Amino acid sequence: MYGEAKKLHLIEEILKIENDAVLDEVENVINRNKLHPLIGSRFKEFSGIWSTEEADEIKRIIAESSEQINPDDWK
Repeated sequence: MYGEAKKLHLIEEILKIENDAVLDEVENVINRNKLHPLIGSRFKEFSGIWSTEEADEIKRIIAESSEQINPDDWK
């Protein structure tokens, strides 16, 4: 619901714009989003590209490196 309220607020603000250059820029942003939507598409590009072995290796590396504490980092 928050998204819908935000959209309505933006529409209200756009209706107040009297500068053609600003309206052109708003239109450009909307058109760019139509060509390259950001929501959800980025994750899908990378989902499933690692093999099980590669994913397990990354998990192991993260687990090993996050368990190491270097006392000099706290100085």
